[in-house]
Amino acid sequence: MNTFRTIIAIGLLALLAACAQQPTKFLTYDGPEVTSLVVFKARRQMLVMHNNDVLQTLNFELGFAPDGPKQFERDGRTPEGTYRINRRNPNSQFHLSLGISYPNVNQVAAAAALGRDAGGEIFIHGTPRRNAGQDDWTVGCIAITNEEIEQLYAMVKDGTPIFIMP
Repeated sequence: MNTFRTIIAIGLLALLAACAQQPTKFLTYDGPEVTSLVVFKARRQMLVMHNNDVLQTLNFELGFAPDGPKQFERDGRTPEGTYRINRRNPNSQFHLSLGISYPNVNQVAAAAALGRDAGGEIFIHGTPRRNAGQDDWTVGCIAITNEEIEQLYAMVKDGTPIFIMP
């Protein structure tokens, strides 16, 4: 009986050790405060800013029709303008995601004038698909690697301004 208990105890300890070594997607960050994100759609670059200093530069993928500002839901475009990070999704189908405060009242009215819904599920998120030179593929979101979204998710607070340029 003691041998059986010893085997069970060793098995449980091995299982606990394996679980303890699993990487987590929730990182901590104690560097300079991220004061804004600046997105250049045409260059496919996002600058992570602390005041006037660039903390990080990220490359990304956009929607399947990236030119021009978002007009309505599922148009494949990413909004342009000034927004805020307004929510976070730890259970995103794209690893982790940070919500962008699109649409504003003017964008809702413009979409309605076209007989459409403006949408609203615009995020910066991870992706298992990202490869150098891969075509844009989202429905209007900004896709970075899973590793990058883990870092950004830890660095950026809700309320952080995001400036999305053409």
